Amino acid sequence: MFDSGVGGLSVLRALLAELPGTRFVYVADSAHAPYGERAAAEVAARCQGMTAHLRDAHAIDALVVACNTATAQAIDGLRANHPDLPVIGVEPALKPAAAHSASGRIGVMATRGTLGSARFAQLLARQMSAATKSLNFSCQPCDGLADAIERNDAAATMALCERYVSALREQAGPDMDTLVLGCTHYPFASGLLSRLCGAKVTLVDTGAPVARRTREVLGESVVSSSQAMTPILLTSGCTRALSQAAQRWLSVHTTAEPLPV
Repeated sequence: MFDSGVGGLSVLRALLAELPGTRFVYVADSAHAPYGERAAAEVAARCQGMTAHLRDAHAIDALVVACNTATAQAIDGLRANHPDLPVIGVEPALKPAAAHSASGRIGVMATRGTLGSARFAQLLARQMSAATKSLNFSCQPCDGLADAIERNDAAATMALCERYVSALREQAGPDMDTLVLGCTHYPFASGLLSRLCGAKVTLVDTGAPVARRTREVLGESVVSSSQAMTPILLTSGCTRALSQAAQRWLSVHTTAEPLPV
């Protein structure tokens, strides 16, 4: 599995709970983060390189693209180039949010790359056409937020969350009751976002659904052991930063290694 940085650890956390006997190899492409502010062609090229490395060096059985922007901009190419490899992506959880919302007023926080992608436009159109009640999705691009979380910059994260929640409230109005966290970094700011949004707003992310989908895809090849296996951590950036992030958010104590691609 890979992400532009440490955000995908929120998905790895769910995968470790769902599939404790499975060995995961996690790649943080931190030297090129955040993907949401990079060109689509550059993101696609990075994804192809990391996938090739994971196949060649680690003989993976499946790939989780633990990044909304990478899913939007690269997953079709990955599936075309690796037709024998199960590839699971992540997308903003619009359907679960719609099912949960009583008011139909739903906020979406995501990167500009995700919100501006054709894949997101199609996802939103499908959800609107399938809706059995009135829905209004207010989409807020959150420039800089993934990067602030990546750097564990508490002051910047606070300021950006305050800015974007305020902007969403102006768009969605006081009846917003559900907030979609459309970037895998954002669950690591969920406590702050919950306080800013208030008790009546439910936060929705994709970690648990992706973990369940991965179990379904692996099927009979899922290891039945309940003994947790320590994931392998690789990064194109600072190995110490990834190790510390895994310890801080997953209670995983292991040393990250450099990514050779």
